[in-house]
Amino acid sequence: MAKSENSGKGFSTRAIHHAYDPYAGHGALNPPLYLSSTYTFPTVEDGAARFAGEQAGFVYSRVGNPTTALLEERIANLEGGEAALVTASGMGATTSLLWTLLQPGDEVIADKTLYGCTFGFFNHGLAKFGVKITHVDLTAPANLAAAIGPATKVVFFESPANPNMRLVDIAAIADLARRHGAKVVVDNTYCTPYLQRPLELGADYVVHSATKYLGGHGDLIAGAIVGPKESLDQVRFYGIKDMTGAVLSSQDAFLVLRGIKTLALRMQRHSENAQGIAERLVGHAKVEVCHYPGLPSFPQHELAKRQMKLPGGMLAFELKGGIEAGRRFMNRLRLITRAVSLGDAESLAQHPASMTHSFYTPEERQAHMISEGLVRISAGLEDLADLLEDIDQALAGA
Repeated sequence: MAKSENSGKGFSTRAIHHAYDPYAGHGALNPPLYLSSTYTFPTVEDGAARFAGEQAGFVYSRVGNPTTALLEERIANLEGGEAALVTASGMGATTSLLWTLLQPGDEVIADKTLYGCTFGFFNHGLAKFGVKITHVDLTAPANLAAAIGPATKVVFFESPANPNMRLVDIAAIADLARRHGAKVVVDNTYCTPYLQRPLELGADYVVHSATKYLGGHGDLIAGAIVGPKESLDQVRFYGIKDMTGAVLSSQDAFLVLRGIKTLALRMQRHSENAQGIAERLVGHAKVEVCHYPGLPSFPQHELAKRQMKLPGGMLAFELKGGIEAGRRFMNRLRLITRAVSLGDAESLAQHPASMTHSFYTPEERQAHMISEGLVRISAGLEDLADLLEDIDQALAGA
């Protein structure tokens, strides 16, 4: 489907057809998989023009490949962004972008709750090279207003946050940051563009671990950045080419293109299952609290309805009994799989205090709002009744 034909088309139509014409690919229904590291030039002059950016075309797959280029166009379209850049992992997306945007003396204001590896990159990576990292509870915009200053170049957060599901008011934070000249980067992995589009709410950049819902089948590692084309060109030719080398293979790009075709259908089912699980957990004698945006008892329920199409497939709950109760619950699961990823067809559970955030001290976990008994569930695509049966029997022994 030509880009000009996309006007007014729905999300799933664009996810399946955008930027690919089968008749330009010998009639192949699926886009070709280009397995080439390098590309030829008709003349020396053509090669020089491509290196100078004066002529469209490919040079070397570290900076572009026809299969990855199609994926970039499709992700940018779904997120409502000017351009996209795909990477070898979600961390590849975050690191490539921030190495490009920042320099020594700059400050990043980040939310208090972050994916563990993002926290590590900020505090053990960027901080070593003269970038100041300040953690602020961004669920209250007034906290950003009090902390932001002339050195603040980036405001970074996830919404919902991994793993405790806290939401950030994207529009309010983006407005504040813009008035101070800072760029807003939102990790949209949990929601995908089907449920939430941060750029439309004022964010400057979106990053994804495409390993998760965009791929959707647990068989690849990938990432993506969406934002202004001029800026992403800098990320491509500096952040990736020179700094991280986080290049997505054409094979994995092909698999993400396949996954995106069913994204809307899958996000609907993920959300339905997560809602059902959350409703079962609310009020359970062994559960202190359940964190899920679709619950009326969720403190940010109204914000969720405002900026998310559906509450999503992720939920978290805190067990009475702390870390040992969390471990007992996890070890009793039979159908739901113990694993640290998310967004797969299979339902997955993890206990942050024992797994992804085990390298935090208990005091650090408390400071970053991750309780010892917190369990995170990625609701898969199984039948809800079977998932509830597994959770019931695991809770019985927690």
